[in-house]
Amino acid sequence: LVQELVSKCLKARDLAYCPYSHFPVGAALLTADGAIVTGCNVENASFGLTVCAERVAVQRAVVEGHRRFTAIAVTCDIEDSFVGPCGACRQVLMEFGSDWTVYLTKPDGSYRRTSLRELLPLAFTPEHLAKK
Repeated sequence: LVQELVSKCLKARDLAYCPYSHFPVGAALLTADGAIVTGCNVENASFGLTVCAERVAVQRAVVEGHRRFTAIAVTCDIEDSFVGPCGACRQVLMEFGSDWTVYLTKPDGSYRRTSLRELLPLAFTPEHLAKK
């Protein structure tokens, strides 16, 4: 299953629309019921409107009725190091729980396993809103 997740994030990266940064990113999200939903970054000439691959995958999954996730694989074209999601994406992922596995994937398909909790320690979560 991990290899399928990694493979799909690599394929999603190839679909990225990134004419400005030339920095394609792909993501493959594993839902709690076993579906895999992909996303790629989609840039815009008005740079602030650009959407990251991870957020595209989450938004697609929500539209398809998914709200629980167990893992995500993320990749870009950097070959010599593992690259994680940006801070905004980490916060969006955290909206749906902190117990995810995150696979940081290189273009050759190798990956490093980590967790969302490790990537975003001391995160602000929906539970904090219930404590006010």
